[in-house]
Amino acid sequence: MAPQQKSQITDIVGKIPYRLALAGGWIDQPYVSKFDPSPPGSMVTVQVEPQFRFMDRSGICGSTRRIALDIWNGTVPSHRDKMELVRGLYEEENKDVKDPSGSQDMIGLVYPGVNRLDYNYKHEGGYFPVHIESNNDPIVAQWLSDNLYLVPVNQRPDGYYPLDNPNYTAELVDELGQTGKDCYDAIVRMDIHDLGKSFNDCMRVWGEMLPGVVKHNTIKFDLMGLLDVYQQNYAGAMFSGCGGGYFYVISEESVPGGFQVMVRVENE
Repeated sequence: MAPQQKSQITDIVGKIPYRLALAGGWIDQPYVSKFDPSPPGSMVTVQVEPQFRFMDRSGICGSTRRIALDIWNGTVPSHRDKMELVRGLYEEENKDVKDPSGSQDMIGLVYPGVNRLDYNYKHEGGYFPVHIESNNDPIVAQWLSDNLYLVPVNQRPDGYYPLDNPNYTAELVDELGQTGKDCYDAIVRMDIHDLGKSFNDCMRVWGEMLPGVVKHNTIKFDLMGLLDVYQQNYAGAMFSGCGGGYFYVISEESVPGGFQVMVRVENE
């Protein structure tokens, strides 16, 4: 009798990668980018291998990925134009939706490596980036894989809504878009200090621009207190999404309770 073949995690979770959204998040939403006084503003996505199943409702675009698994039969089509795939997935997810998700979710699933997404409200109403700068250098990808830790924090609670009491100002949106530029540049230069600073700067802007991201009556513990501890003790830290999700922590040393992921680059 032939030995039974071992199951792979991708047999369960699918072969489509996950995506991390780093500094600059929210600039992909037109109701934010329209306040940008000096566009384009930028944000960063990083594609990672499906090594395990991430928590739902944690800012890792699980809902978008489920739709992609369904319409693409479990694998990102390699023979089709990337932006064509992004647009098709965006349309599929956001039809008949009151608060549409931003296109960074779809881009992160389709574009390998580290990507800087540049948004200008005057370009297609801000729904899609005017430019995508991608880095698929294996050395850069390994460096980020080695220095980025994810710490589970909290799934987004039922009834949670992050857009209460927004404070969109030209100054804050300008700063937000700059954190994405700083984040991408720091990753490409493999600069721990500047990468951590971009995380911390982004969280500061989120707290002022969209306070519901970190403070809401459905969140029953002190997210900002937790964040402060990680930012004081490591190069930088930010949340993966609204209401918590995971901490993204930048550190050359292991982070208690944290784990690492494998950044996925495009095969030549």
